[in-house]
Amino acid sequence: MRNITVTEFRRNFSRFQHEARRQPIEVTSYGRTVGYFVSEAEFHHYQDLLRREREVLAVGQLPTDALTAITAATYPDGRDDLDGLMDDEGAG
Repeated sequence: MRNITVTEFRRNFSRFQHEARRQPIEVTSYGRTVGYFVSEAEFHHYQDLLRREREVLAVGQLPTDALTAITAATYPDGRDDLDGLMDDEGAG
């Protein structure tokens, strides 16, 4: 990701407009990030990710690969204490 100043962005907007199609551009002012300039496709992808983040799915709606991954998932070593959460008594 390229990092440029607000002044540079303002002076060369058309150049960065084309460059943003290839990679996001971080825009800074006095060393602090003030925003990012991204392509339309990247922005739509970001919007889609935000929408999915808030989406609630029932188990029956999950894709097969997601169900397979969930079923195959294991606890990290040393977290046997979490097993109790799966018991009927620990669920409430």
